[in-house]
Order: sequence, then C-alpha cells, then structure tokens
Amino acid sequence: MRLFVALDIPREVRARISAFAERIRPLCPGARWARVEGLHVTLKFIGEVPDARVPGITKALAGIKAPPFDVKFENVGFFPSPKSPRVFWIGVHAGDALPRFAESVSDAMESVGIAREDKAYSAHLTLARAGFKRGLDQNLKALTSLLTGEAERFGTMTAHEFFLYRSQLGRGGSTYTKLERFGLE
Repeated sequence: MRLFVALDIPREVRARISAFAERIRPLCPGARWARVEGLHVTLKFIGEVPDARVPGITKALAGIKAPPFDVKFENVGFFPSPKSPRVFWIGVHAGDALPRFAESVSDAMESVGIAREDKAYSAHLTLARAGFKRGLDQNLKALTSLLTGEAERFGTMTAHEFFLYRSQLGRGGSTYTKLERFGLE
C-alpha cells in the first residue's frame, strides 16, 4: 500500500482555501487543481510498502513524543519560480516546530528501514500542478500581484495530532484514508 504521514487541516482553513482557489482558478487555465478536501501537510512520504510492514511503521510513529504546536497557513507562491511555474502552493508556517517534528517522523521511519528524503523539508500545501504555461503569460501579472501584494491568510491551527494515511490513485486523483491517529502531548 502507498503511505504517507501528515497533519490534517481544519475545516475553516479548507473553506478559506476553497474560496481563494475558486477566485483564482480562471487565471490558471490548464492547471491541475488539488481537491481541497484532500489537502494535508505532508510530514513524510513513505511510498509503496507491503501490508506486513504497516504494524512496524505504526509502532515507530506511536513512539514519537512532541508537544502540540501552532501552524499558520498564509502566502502563496510557485515552485520552482513564478517565471517557470510547476506547482502553485500555499505557505505553511510553524517556526522551527514543524521542521523539527518532520525530522522526528523521518527518524522514526528510518528506524524501520524507510529512507530519508534527499532534499530539505519544505512545508507547503500544493494547490495546483503543472499546466500553468498554457494561457498563463497573460495572467502572470495578476498572479504575480498575489505574490507581492498583501499576504493571503487562510487561518491557523494548533497541531494536536498527526496521521498515517493510505493513498489510493484513481482517475479523479488520489483518495486519502486515515489509517492511524497519533496524538501530540
């Protein structure tokens, strides 16, 4: 099964993101939009693992100890850059707490044989992917004003828990199922 570890996002934050996405969707023809109900803050992508490994992964994640922390969802941008957009993202900010927590998740996964990422952790919500170039040039000025204007603010949350998710690929995009909940204390 295909697995990842993530924070869930509160309903009110999702609602603000959804309203924002509807407002800017016409400026990004050709983009593939993420389903707002599926948005999450990925801590660690595990990938495909045999079902028999799930109990070990769950046990390792249950051993993580960390206090709750505050998370802000604000700002928007493009990876790798606005001139060469492949991903349209919303910023996720939690000071040092979130990267430290993601590192704890990576440590736990490494202890059960799941390899570490090669790149540094970069918290964000992927709002849309690729396909921006088609028709984007005429709209880039409007989108760029989003990046340089007043910051978009989508809300805050306190992370009290995290989840092991299963991802199932399908025609309409991936479906995510929470397999296990882990509390922060």
